[in-house]
Amino acid sequence: MAETKQEQVPEDGFTLYDLKIEVEAGDKPMVCSHHVGDWFLAQGENLIFPEGAAFSMYALAAILPLLPAKQRPLQENDWMLSDAYIACPDPNCGARFHITRTGKRILRHGDCTVVPLGAQKE
Repeated sequence: MAETKQEQVPEDGFTLYDLKIEVEAGDKPMVCSHHVGDWFLAQGENLIFPEGAAFSMYALAAILPLLPAKQRPLQENDWMLSDAYIACPDPNCGARFHITRTGKRILRHGDCTVVPLGAQKE
């Protein structure tokens, strides 16, 4: 029986998924500034845009609140795992934004905050 190699997570580490957010056509014409195939990435805490790319701040405002949840490991029955499309916030625009997990990375607590481990209060 072959063993699968487990990725080693340091004691102060945690896993986040890298995401690709891509514009797809919906059932109505697109009337905003985005175009089919436009995309950006979420890697750790960073958003990465292709050189020279533009992205609507209104569409971005609709997408941003969901990205931290989509980056995290989820239980298999969580709706956040299966739902991967966000509609453009303009009700007249048919654009949809598809969120895809593209890989995962391990980050360390101390690389993201100066608050020490164990300092959280419930």
